[in-house]
Amino acid sequence: MWLFLIFVGVPLVEIALFIQVGGAIGLWPTLAIVIATAVLGTWLVRAQGVLALANLRQSFSRLNDPTEPLAHGAMILVAGALLLTPGFFTDAVGFSLLLPPVRSALFNWVKQRVKVQQFSMGPDPYAHRDQNRGPVIDGVFEEVDPPTQKTTESSGWTKH
Repeated sequence: MWLFLIFVGVPLVEIALFIQVGGAIGLWPTLAIVIATAVLGTWLVRAQGVLALANLRQSFSRLNDPTEPLAHGAMILVAGALLLTPGFFTDAVGFSLLLPPVRSALFNWVKQRVKVQQFSMGPDPYAHRDQNRGPVIDGVFEEVDPPTQKTTESSGWTKH
């Protein structure tokens, strides 16, 4: 039901806003604003995406929980899609998702409503690592250097 309301409600809001803004400032300025917000949004999404990717890499390198950087990256992706969609309402939502405090508040709101059963990083600590390896064979080895050849002799591959 919620999805139906979004797919019907958002276009109706966008149409109403286009009519209001177009009636107040005219067709060409309205179109210029739509194009300018798409260009500005693309630039901001790229900049925010680079920062989010750096935060994600940092969380992986420190072996921290990557949930929040991944969520920020997903919200930036949604913001980019909303900013490329023509409309004033979608632009407002898209620009708000580019603000880190808004993303953090939305992440915390979702985090309170989602219960994580288990989280682990790396190999399964309960897995038996020595299963199916077969017998262990001990051995002794010795490194042997190949014989050195004189460079003045023919290699045998060519004839003189």
